[in-house]
Amino acid sequence: MNRRHWLVLLCMGIFIVACKKDSPLKQEIEQFLGFQRPGNFPDPTYHFTTNPVTKAGFELGRALFYEPRLSRNNTISCGSCHIQSSAFTQHGHDVSHGIDDRLGIRNSPPIMNLAWNKAFMWGGGVYDLDLQPVTPITAHEEMDESLENVYSKLRDMPKYQQLFKAAFGSAEINTAVFMKALSQFMVMCISSNSRYDKIMRKETGVSFTSAELNGYNLFKEKCASCHAEPLFTDGSFRNNGLGISPVNDLGLYTATLIETDKYKFKVPSLRNLTYTGPYMHDGRFLSLSGVLQHYNSEVQHTQNLDPLLRQNGRMGIALSVDDQKNLLAFLKTLDDEEFIKNNSLSEQ
Repeated sequence: MNRRHWLVLLCMGIFIVACKKDSPLKQEIEQFLGFQRPGNFPDPTYHFTTNPVTKAGFELGRALFYEPRLSRNNTISCGSCHIQSSAFTQHGHDVSHGIDDRLGIRNSPPIMNLAWNKAFMWGGGVYDLDLQPVTPITAHEEMDESLENVYSKLRDMPKYQQLFKAAFGSAEINTAVFMKALSQFMVMCISSNSRYDKIMRKETGVSFTSAELNGYNLFKEKCASCHAEPLFTDGSFRNNGLGISPVNDLGLYTATLIETDKYKFKVPSLRNLTYTGPYMHDGRFLSLSGVLQHYNSEVQHTQNLDPLLRQNGRMGIALSVDDQKNLLAFLKTLDDEEFIKNNSLSEQ
């Protein structure tokens, strides 16, 4: 074997080593598949026909998601309040903390499986993902910026001129393409690889423990009416008997001005609860045990209380100590570690 053959073999060896799992080169050469519906999920509701996910569009959306120039003083990005390691919530904060350390009145909801959402935010009012970012960007207590100022700052950066041109064929930055890019990133924040998902897909070597199975059966009996599988939310707005908060947050009523919508909030997904505490729209419960105790014995008869929490002369949902232990065991199976460690969703 001559010297030339040895050089060829050496180059091939270097390429093979570089392309091993988790290698940056391997990730770079892998084909970008775009949005893929998980096998155990229904069809999405997002309008992909008007905004298909492309590699360039996703990469632009990711850059914008982590861009602090979206805020007035260039300190707060979307990723500041939606942290990946916390399933894109603001871990440890009962309510959102925005620009100049201003406080909101609601807990930062997770950015997760939004392609299946028909309405957004705890109190509704936005029904298209392409419009949702307007609210946090312009809100006084969040990013406190105008869209035109955002675009002006981005236009001054050659990086974004290149990214917008690659994604949409033009370096022009306007509302239509800006919002589409952010949506392309957010719809790719898919959590579908928990143990529950693998069991539902009948993957080899994965099954419930007896406690988890008991919890799953209890969940289907007592919780699934609102937290429907596989997304673990039905997307509705309901009053779950928390009682009126000191700030008197009226929930969905603020958007609709319909009296029967007072104190109704969006039913959250139960996925990744290990990472997303504290819980409820105002972050009032620090633990899941506190949440279950609320449903068992602390539901309050406030205006528009959901009828499911007022049946057979009893308020709430009867949950014994064993019931609660089994439910917590099942809820743990909805944690998706692959989602919170997905490098493609991280700041680059």
